Amino acid sequence: MERAFTPLDCLLPAGNLKFCLLILNQPFNKGHFHCLWSKAALRACADGGANHLYYITEGSQDSFLPDYISGDFDSIQPEIKEYYKVKGCELIETMDQDLTDFTKCLQILQKKIEKKGLQIDVIVTLGGLGGRFDQIMASVETLFHAANITPFPVIVIQDCSLIYLLQPGKHKLHVDTGLEGSWCGLIPIGNSCESVTTTGLRWNLTNQVLKFGTLVSTSNTYDNSGIVTIETDKPLLWTMAIES
Repeated sequence: MERAFTPLDCLLPAGNLKFCLLILNQPFNKGHFHCLWSKAALRACADGGANHLYYITEGSQDSFLPDYISGDFDSIQPEIKEYYKVKGCELIETMDQDLTDFTKCLQILQKKIEKKGLQIDVIVTLGGLGGRFDQIMASVETLFHAANITPFPVIVIQDCSLIYLLQPGKHKLHVDTGLEGSWCGLIPIGNSCESVTTTGLRWNLTNQVLKFGTLVSTSNTYDNSGIVTIETDKPLLWTMAIES
């Protein structure tokens, strides 16, 4: 079955996708923040993500209270933790050091979606693609965990970049929102892909092997058809530019 998805729909004020918002412990700009926040069905912070939420909403924090903050609380500033506690935000301590705060926050989010009976289409994560390289890779690794945590697609957005892990099979991506930047790519991270076929790209692939040391599709772009199709035999990371 072909999976159809519009990765940047969540950034459109009039977008149709229903989503939950998860904020990670990395700086983000106000760019699309207000649109994401106002449209989210549920809002969560992973540990120090609460610091960034607090500072980016300076002067109006009372209007931007997350539904919950989770983590081992080694990153959230004590005074910010106390502020959100006093405001009635749920604080959930998760001490498991084998999983990242992102992964643990996602597990909690899925349980809350089920408990509340929320009808959503995607989980949007803000942050996770900047700063330390090991933390960027941890964000990517969480997308592999996500397939076993939630049935919903999980996208990660920061500044001008988006990543989305394509599961094996056929995908149809709508890239005609007007927010797409010029570049895109397909990264065979975590495994090699023995057969990848695409349409809608300037440099398409036909039953091609994608593998580090062989071929990785970076700095690709679109053919202006507005639709990219991808068929892959293994999980494959899609990345794309977002216009600022």
